Amino acid sequence: MTLEHTNATGLTVERDLTVARRRRNRIRYHATQLAVVVAALALVVLFAVAVKEGLARHGIKFSFSFLWDAAGFDISEGKTFVFDSGFWLGFSDFTSDRSIAQAFVAGIVNTIKVAVLAIVLSTVLGTLLGVGRLSTNWVVRNLSFWCVEFVRNTPLLIQLVFWYFAVVLHFPPIAAAAKFYGVIISQQGLYVPALTWQGEGSAVAIALASACWVAVLGLVFDRHRTTRWICLGALVALPSLMLATGTLALDFPVASKFQASGGTSISPEMAALLLAIVFNSASYIAEIVRGSIDALPKGQWEAAASLGLGRRDTVNDIILPQVFRVVLPSFGNQYISLTKNTALGIAIGYPELFNIYGTIANQTGHSLEGIVIVMASYLILSWIISAAVSWADRRLSNPGAMR
Repeated sequence: MTLEHTNATGLTVERDLTVARRRRNRIRYHATQLAVVVAALALVVLFAVAVKEGLARHGIKFSFSFLWDAAGFDISEGKTFVFDSGFWLGFSDFTSDRSIAQAFVAGIVNTIKVAVLAIVLSTVLGTLLGVGRLSTNWVVRNLSFWCVEFVRNTPLLIQLVFWYFAVVLHFPPIAAAAKFYGVIISQQGLYVPALTWQGEGSAVAIALASACWVAVLGLVFDRHRTTRWICLGALVALPSLMLATGTLALDFPVASKFQASGGTSISPEMAALLLAIVFNSASYIAEIVRGSIDALPKGQWEAAASLGLGRRDTVNDIILPQVFRVVLPSFGNQYISLTKNTALGIAIGYPELFNIYGTIANQTGHSLEGIVIVMASYLILSWIISAAVSWADRRLSNPGAMR
């Protein structure tokens, strides 16, 4: 047997041992993970069985069948899903003859409505405040600083009460409401123009609407920069074309002596909750943005200055694009937090999910089943936000995603 053959045999044995060791480690890892999952599920099942038996000893039945009973109460605002003609899924105002399940849906819709608006507005305002904290203008810098510090160091519940009782309820009555370019601000709420669909059965309307959806899908999912710009331009031009052809129409609110009609409205409770959450979340987002800008190397600013770029162009074209690549996970945590903070709407009577749960629990006595539904709803909303932020983070982190 030659030396080369002996060395080759030894290398083969060593490679086989390495493969076997890696296989054992992989099997051990998956077995450990499976054991942890099984143990967690077993604990949940044992807890559920113990709770159910404890309730049974006291004559309390744990069941979700109450969800199909008639609610028997009204909600001040909110829409829910209904089945038109027994098959088609529609969207309608909630009434007392709807089921309790539909009441929960109305609460979830109200929660999502506030959360989505708050995410968009707080991101814009927080970014402006964060950049303002680093402004070379003394007034802007200090004004941003004190706004952030004041809001961050006071409880959100107190801010909510302030916005509702000290601001929103002191708006003028509807007869003397403030009007700005079709927007009506009064004690009864905020009324803004709304787009209404006028293209029933029209081939042109269907074609324009389909083109809008295609442009949206292209803007979201296409990776080529040129295609994305084309889709963005189409999304700007198509609504104008739909308005020009009468497919869409602007419905402006009109105020009378006692009420306003037309457009779409935001109730005083929703307005106060939205203002409180937006300003509170924006203060934290501002600190995230400010810290991320400070963490960038100073060479970025010096390189931009050497190219002759002004401070505004440097921030817009160089600094912020880099900042948003690293702040998205922190933004995601803040988005999840503000979504859960919508539950504070119960303090001012806004019919969000937790408020409606309280009414259902008082009327039916099924408080445990109700709180399970509420917790599961918030958990699912948090997972959706986390998944969306993770997707956006991967898109921004992938060098080839924005070609």
